Amino acid sequence: MSLEFFSATDVGRARDNNEDSVALDEDVGLAVLADGMGGYNAGEVASQMLTSFVRAELGRWLKESGAEASNADVRRAMDICVDNANRAIFNAANTNPRYAGMGTTLVLGVFREEGLLLGHVGDSRAYRLRGGQLMQITRDHSLLQEQLDAGLLTPEEAVYSSNKNLVTRAVGVEDAVMLELHPHDCQPGDLYLFCSDGLSDMLDDDTLRQLMLGHPSLSEAARALIDAANEMGGRDNIALVLVRAEGKVKAEGRSWWPFGRR
Repeated sequence: MSLEFFSATDVGRARDNNEDSVALDEDVGLAVLADGMGGYNAGEVASQMLTSFVRAELGRWLKESGAEASNADVRRAMDICVDNANRAIFNAANTNPRYAGMGTTLVLGVFREEGLLLGHVGDSRAYRLRGGQLMQITRDHSLLQEQLDAGLLTPEEAVYSSNKNLVTRAVGVEDAVMLELHPHDCQPGDLYLFCSDGLSDMLDDDTLRQLMLGHPSLSEAARALIDAANEMGGRDNIALVLVRAEGKVKAEGRSWWPFGRR
């Protein structure tokens, strides 16, 4: 299966600096997106530290070992890399007063022949467009999501919640972080979107779906998504990664999912 990648960031219409960061290593199927937080541009520092660290360290490991590694090996490498990046950001935040309290969300994807290994921390998201249907394949680590899960808010009420941007998990804010990591099957024709909340807060799922379907090239789709988010107010920085899978479907009965077909 072949993959096509595209990434973009935009400062939006309400902020002067861009605290979102993206990084790709197409040779090893690696995509990283981060949305930083913290004063004095510390969020920008945190997100750039994270994406640069993951691209360099995990990218190098995948080049050296990825082709022969099992999915369990890659998962361990992803966990270790994010843990090391978390400690680097945490230490920087605790040794430089200007960076105190900084942290960042994360969406991390490793596309392999067998499928996608997808990890995330915080409220940046991943979506999959398949057969014209859009599905969110990450679950926000946020107070708002916890309220939804507990039935304290309806989805309609959540749109207007004041807790929309309060994350319950982030990279760099504590000395340890848990990467939520899941495998997903990957089929020819799939289109994946990783994005910061500067996109997902501005555009509902149906608008995302229509814009992704309506533009054949990834660069055109990215431009349309960013423009639409800015037209809706552009209240935050916008970052996105688009990945399209092309190729032949594998023979039935060969599954990489370790616990049977999903």
